[in-house]
Amino acid sequence: MAVARTSVSVRVRITATVALLVLAGLVVAGVVVATIESRRVDQQITAEVDQEFAEFSKLQAKGLNPATGRPFDSPQAMVRQFMESNVPDDNELLIGWWDDGVQAQSPKWNTISRSAWFADAVRPLLADNGTTTVDSEFGELQVSTQSVTQGDRTGALVVVTFLDRSRAGLHETMRTYAIVAALALLLVTAMAAWVSGRLLSPLRTLRETADEISENDLSQRLPVTGNDDLTALTRTFNGMLERLEAAFVGQRQFLDDAGHELKTPLTVLRGHLELLDTGNPDDVAETRLLLLDEIDRMSRLVGDLILLAKSDRPDFLQSSPVDLGGLTLDLVAKARGLGDRDWVLDDSADVKIVADQQRLTQAVLQLADNAVKHTRDGDTVAIGSSATATEARLWVRDTGTGVPPEDRELIFERFGRSAVPPGDEGFGLGLSIVGAVVRAHGGTVTVEDAEPPGARFVVTLPRTKTLEDEWPAS
Repeated sequence: MAVARTSVSVRVRITATVALLVLAGLVVAGVVVATIESRRVDQQITAEVDQEFAEFSKLQAKGLNPATGRPFDSPQAMVRQFMESNVPDDNELLIGWWDDGVQAQSPKWNTISRSAWFADAVRPLLADNGTTTVDSEFGELQVSTQSVTQGDRTGALVVVTFLDRSRAGLHETMRTYAIVAALALLLVTAMAAWVSGRLLSPLRTLRETADEISENDLSQRLPVTGNDDLTALTRTFNGMLERLEAAFVGQRQFLDDAGHELKTPLTVLRGHLELLDTGNPDDVAETRLLLLDEIDRMSRLVGDLILLAKSDRPDFLQSSPVDLGGLTLDLVAKARGLGDRDWVLDDSADVKIVADQQRLTQAVLQLADNAVKHTRDGDTVAIGSSATATEARLWVRDTGTGVPPEDRELIFERFGRSAVPPGDEGFGLGLSIVGAVVRAHGGTVTVEDAEPPGARFVVTLPRTKTLEDEWPAS
């Protein structure tokens, strides 16, 4: 059953995060641009006013009227001449000031000079040629003065700058920027939503596949496309599904096989108990012996099944340094008690390996017991070992009938059996236990033809870990 989503989806969160980051970037960029351009406009206004005053100072320094070539007869004439020979910019108003009032202006149509506040704003500036900013009905204005004195007569050039008009271009630019930024934000947000949807589609497929998986069907797999992190995640998820499927299939097979094998002794027990004549002591004694024997067989089966179940646990092995040569000699000595055979030591490797000695002994003795079952008195059974830089090998060789090629994989499966010799009451779990022990060591077990003719079971163990890695010197 699908789990209801109670939070905002990852796609929405990614899209919102991208949108917020882009918005923050655009706002910061806009503020920086507005600040830089505003300073540039202020510097331009100052430069324009300074230019007017520089030209006025130049005329004042010469002291000659360009129209007549004669000296100015008064400051008023000098201011008037300057205003007649200079055309103000669109954002400027030139005013001639003398006799404590506005006497001339350019252009003439502007009415600012007739405002009641204008004279009060100009008078404090005349003494030190100052500049002030005024908020008026005409907008924000900058008023700057440049005075001129001739004898006891004084005049001044007043430059009024319309700041709102000067900054109109900047305001228009920022409005255009805001529109472009909004469109860019919408475009980036749409692209982020589309791209995040494409990138997250494997995750949606993964979720949908996980929702469809049930305990009865683990065959679902995700399509693998591309070569990125999500593709790697897809492969990992598919690998996990394969392992789960193998585990569940193996578990079902294990339970089916165990149930099938346990059914026989339980049926035997039930049958003998139902037919038991409790009034006949001989029948009771005979039935008791039969039932005890069957219980022993069932206990042995249960023990083997428990051992196989434990083989997948991480604590199944208790590894330690093992002298492979000494282990081989011990195995030959212990195997002699399994049957009257010609026990031979093929070879022994004088090396140490990292392994669980008890589990290895159990596995090799199981192979030796299997060899005894498939040979006769006096036949040869040999045990040996060898090693290279990367692997160690243990083998059990016999001169019995051998194993047919078609059965060489079957015999290592649970309850899998090849030709069964007379009197063998095993369950077909011995070699599967050997396989489980060897796999727990990270190795393999195989069977091959021997020389002289017979079977040769070979256990191969990796030597990837050194003793110093596993048990560093103290």
